[in-house]
Amino acid sequence: MTIWGSSNMDKREEEKRRKAQERLEKEMLRTQAMRVYEEQYKESRAVCGIDEAGRGPLAGPVVAGAVILPKDDMILYLNDSKKLSPKKREELYDEIMGRAVSVGVGIVSHERIDEINILQATYEAMRQAIGNLSVEPDILLNDAVTIPGIDIPQVPIVKGDARSVSIAAASIIAKVTRDRLMTAYEEEFPGYDFASNKGYGTKSHITGLKELGASPIHRRTFIGKFVQ
Repeated sequence: MTIWGSSNMDKREEEKRRKAQERLEKEMLRTQAMRVYEEQYKESRAVCGIDEAGRGPLAGPVVAGAVILPKDDMILYLNDSKKLSPKKREELYDEIMGRAVSVGVGIVSHERIDEINILQATYEAMRQAIGNLSVEPDILLNDAVTIPGIDIPQVPIVKGDARSVSIAAASIIAKVTRDRLMTAYEEEFPGYDFASNKGYGTKSHITGLKELGASPIHRRTFIGKFVQ
């Protein structure tokens, strides 16, 4: 009886290992497919992915990430940050920070967004992120946009955060950075559920906005239909 049970357990363990290996191989293929642009520009010294987080919220800053990944080091599970769980984003954030050639972050405040509009503020955050890199890139892979005021060659890629590992990494850096800021703001400005909604216009956020009025970090140009 013990031998039969042990044999059966061994078969289950072997099946688990086989399925885990299949999942790993599938992920390696998916990640390799997301390196198509990096391979296209592999002769470049430093390829940098650019993305942002926070264009749509009613409150808080817009944040941009710029990431130069090593050419010979594959980080698995990189993807559009919105497709990843918060836990997975945090894990990948640490991995990117530990393994990237260089990471830059740009943060543009809600006041500046109101002053120059969200699109221009996004470009400003992206320029900041590029300027904060420790290595100057010689080509930029951008998520769908062309950034004005930048002399470095740019390649705008539609849905780039799901098609390029560099842009995906930048999207994770931007998203985690901004989420952490908004979670901290929850303690400073309670009543809007910032830790949960990260400034987006959820029901609880709008309820808080109508009851409490605007907080110091709300974007006045975004909330006109909710408060005077």
